[in-house]
Amino acid sequence: MYKIIYMKADFEPWWQLEDWEKQIVSEYVYDTKEQMEEALEKMLKSFREKYQHEESREGKYFAFWSDNEKSFCEACDEDLQIFHGLIVQELGIMYNGN
Repeated sequence: MYKIIYMKADFEPWWQLEDWEKQIVSEYVYDTKEQMEEALEKMLKSFREKYQHEESREGKYFAFWSDNEKSFCEACDEDLQIFHGLIVQELGIMYNGN
């Protein structure tokens, strides 16, 4: 089984800061690697059309953002960038992109 997690936060998905799970917007589960890869490609294409910037790590973390999507942080008294992140997992083990 494979899972794709979509999260939206003021940090990139590879940081997985404390309580990062609270930032999860949706999760998608697939029975086969092929199904997951097909769905991931569709999501990546869609995100690339929507957002100006992209960065990825280890073939399993993908972050997208636009310059104009920010959220004000009262505690730090500044605007923080909002990131749309995708995380790929395999049966609780992080997918390695191979």
